[in-house]
Amino acid sequence: MNSKINAVLAVLLVGCALSLVNAQFQARNLFIELGKLEHQARQLDIDWAQLQLDQSTLGTNARIEQIARDKLDMTPLTPARTQYLTEGAQ
Repeated sequence: MNSKINAVLAVLLVGCALSLVNAQFQARNLFIELGKLEHQARQLDIDWAQLQLDQSTLGTNARIEQIARDKLDMTPLTPARTQYLTEGAQ
């Protein structure tokens, strides 16, 4: 009877030990994944800040006006070049 109890306790002990090893393995994998995700979050924050800077730089009126002058050969509107249309009676 005593040997049966010892055998059951030994099997339980081995089962608990394997469960502990498995839990530690999963905890290590989760810790590694957490580190990767934190690094990715930092990189996304950096990218977001860069995109905000680019947006503020590219959307300025001075830059848009410069592109309109250089690439599209546009010039500012002057009163001498303005044509006014009136609705005439027929």
